[in-house]
Amino acid sequence: MGAYFKIKIIKMSDNIPNQINIEISEETSEGTYINLAIITHSHAEFVFDFVNVMPGAPKSKVKSRIIMTPFHAKRFMKAIVENVQKFEAVNGTVQDLEAVEIPFNFGGPAGQA
Repeated sequence: MGAYFKIKIIKMSDNIPNQINIEISEETSEGTYINLAIITHSHAEFVFDFVNVMPGAPKSKVKSRIIMTPFHAKRFMKAIVENVQKFEAVNGTVQDLEAVEIPFNFGGPAGQA
């Protein structure tokens, strides 16, 4: 079994420190590349399906599914907005795909079997 990394998060809320120890396996820490997120929701939860669509491939598989409450989905959205703003402050504006025309085949040749 792979090694585990430990992450310590100190969260200050109402001036009361909270400590959370989070473990992540070596395999999970390598991550999974995705370039498509499909988001659906019901009255009780949000479902995030993460997919890696390969150029020229006729189909793709969901690589990961994350399910969370609407409360946590909103907190997640705020965290993403905050982190994109921090990224752009250092690296410049991330261009929105709606402003850039990228062919669905990503400019590469069509796949053949």
